[in-house]
Amino acid sequence: MSETLEALIEQWDGLGVVASYHAGTGSWIFIALHDDTLGRPTGGCRLKTYATPAEGLKDAMRLAEGMTWKWAAMGFGYGGGKSVLAVPGPMRGEARRSLLTRFGQILNVLGGAYRVGEDLGTTPRDMAFLAGVTNSVAGCSAGIEAGGHAVDPGPFTAAGVHEGILAALAHIDGTRDMNGRTVLVQGAGDVGGPLARLLGRSGARVLVCDLDADLARTVAEECGGGVVEPLAVYETPCDVYAPCAIGATVNRRTIPVLRCRIVAGSANNQLETAEDAQRLRERGILYAPDYVINGGGAMAFGLMESGISDSGELERRVRSIGRTLTRIFRDADDRGIAPTEAARALALATLAEGPRDVEIQVTGDAGR
Repeated sequence: MSETLEALIEQWDGLGVVASYHAGTGSWIFIALHDDTLGRPTGGCRLKTYATPAEGLKDAMRLAEGMTWKWAAMGFGYGGGKSVLAVPGPMRGEARRSLLTRFGQILNVLGGAYRVGEDLGTTPRDMAFLAGVTNSVAGCSAGIEAGGHAVDPGPFTAAGVHEGILAALAHIDGTRDMNGRTVLVQGAGDVGGPLARLLGRSGARVLVCDLDADLARTVAEECGGGVVEPLAVYETPCDVYAPCAIGATVNRRTIPVLRCRIVAGSANNQLETAEDAQRLRERGILYAPDYVINGGGAMAFGLMESGISDSGELERRVRSIGRTLTRIFRDADDRGIAPTEAARALALATLAEGPRDVEIQVTGDAGR
């Protein structure tokens, strides 16, 4: 029996949800606000087709909670929030603009209680259009008609994942040298593509998988790598498996057949269940907690909100994710626990300290 909207709301520990049905497109709009301990709930907007409206709400809730842990692990003064536009099918042209307009009007009613950015299914152009309706868009100060443009978080997320992979290799091998290392990137889109290119420039042998075979081939050629068919991903030998598409690919079915030493990618909710972290540990596979390693795009937006706009400086700050992961890996080893538990302890300690400034100063050489 499928879950209902009422049951999901009753079971959730978040602050609350906003739900609206947009009759013009047959879409549901969900805004999930999980926690505001550190600051205003902030997170991306996902546009996707779900089997039921309840599935869309469940995704928004799950992702909003993930944003709470993401901001806390990074030490930024934002809270956990996420929005989902649950659409009945492809949404283009005037229908898409109509849906985004309604979404923006709802954000205006919230009066700044939630700030939004790009996520799966939405684009920088969508955010630029939305900025013409509401001032609650992160990374874009003007609407598209006023010449505004939204920053693409993908390359910043990729930079953070790249640094996280280097930190993971350094932890188990004592070196950040990528030469001779094989990384399998699953998903060659807005994050996976830039990540594959960064890895190729670092000397790694890159394997690319994507449901779009032409895209996989193009990205693989750009970084001098090869292509792996979707059905062969989990059994392909590699040093690092980088899931950069859908979540829950690391589970009780795939973990026994994985032939990697590290799982480190950009996808949200890579583990199907919490128990999968221990399953990886028992197999001797190092896991970089997803909400830490994939925080680069969110971090870049947070830094831009604090007045930092230089792309080079933004990337330098984003690469501090490597240092955070090094701390998590060491703590996990010292305590004999999974990295997910160490990451949660770090986030809980930050939440216990209470509200803070939007940006915590990052010092030293990022990730080193």
